[in-house]
Amino acid sequence: MNQFQYVRPTKQKAAIDALAKDANAQFIAGGTNLLDLMKRGVIASQKLIDINRLPLTKIESQNGSLRIGALALNGPVAEDRLVLERQPLLAQALSAGASAQLRNMATVGGNMLQRTRCPYFYDTAMPCNKREPGTGCGALEGINRMHAIFGFSDKCIAVHPSDMSVALVALDATVLVSGPKGDRRIPFNDFHRLPGDTPQKDTNLEQGELITAVEIPDAPFTKHVSYYKVRERASYAFALVSAAAALELDGTTIKSARLAMGGVAHKPWRLTAAEQVLVGKPATEETFRQAAEVAMQGAKAFKHNAYKLKLGPNTIIQALKTAAAA
Repeated sequence: MNQFQYVRPTKQKAAIDALAKDANAQFIAGGTNLLDLMKRGVIASQKLIDINRLPLTKIESQNGSLRIGALALNGPVAEDRLVLERQPLLAQALSAGASAQLRNMATVGGNMLQRTRCPYFYDTAMPCNKREPGTGCGALEGINRMHAIFGFSDKCIAVHPSDMSVALVALDATVLVSGPKGDRRIPFNDFHRLPGDTPQKDTNLEQGELITAVEIPDAPFTKHVSYYKVRERASYAFALVSAAAALELDGTTIKSARLAMGGVAHKPWRLTAAEQVLVGKPATEETFRQAAEVAMQGAKAFKHNAYKLKLGPNTIIQALKTAAAA
């Protein structure tokens, strides 16, 4: 691992200024992903800016939303009373991620920023446009069973690994950031990027910007929710495919719905067209199959991940059935 400078500011402005002045600097909080990347030589930060002293850990109700500080830890957030009562889908998604030990170190802001687990990204001997732009994508003609079926480009077919982010995009969350140009709010669906011609850029953060919190608007999705994750082993594994489902029911009729998938694209994949199919329909398996069919429109598989074309709709249907029965 390369040598690096380490600073630990106590003020938010000092942290932002330190990052804005050095393009090779990185914020570090829990470090559960960043340190792995540094040890493997995937990235070589020359300066780490430890932000753990910043006051960004609160979970509070504010103006019709639940606001969660960027430095709140995944484990405690999943068990927080306000989260369980008002955003149980988020609690389920957080509990499905990683191991208990990692959840008690990883932060909400860091979870949003974690890098893909594509093996070609991690293997510095292989070509990867995300790690080294212009070298090619080893996964295109390689072992691509974990890779994208939506939103990919000929430059990158990697998927975003976060479970939490799938729930947040379904729940219409907003990311609050602060930077050299001031504060701004980014709708969660616009926070992460598709690869296009610049797969090295995972998000729409600008240089020097710091995530300070995430806000989730209050909504009637406090009972009929489900985060359903299909993986190769029961714990500490990333999703092959996952689905976040939230329903508002009037008897057996669906009044409103939220739906998103994970493990299928370079960003958490919101399924707005499928949501519209659900509204006004009975909460039956036939309705769920219709929504899943719409959700999968435009999906395209590669040599080793064609199974996702069947697993995807089945995962959506199961998530909706579980949510309806809750």
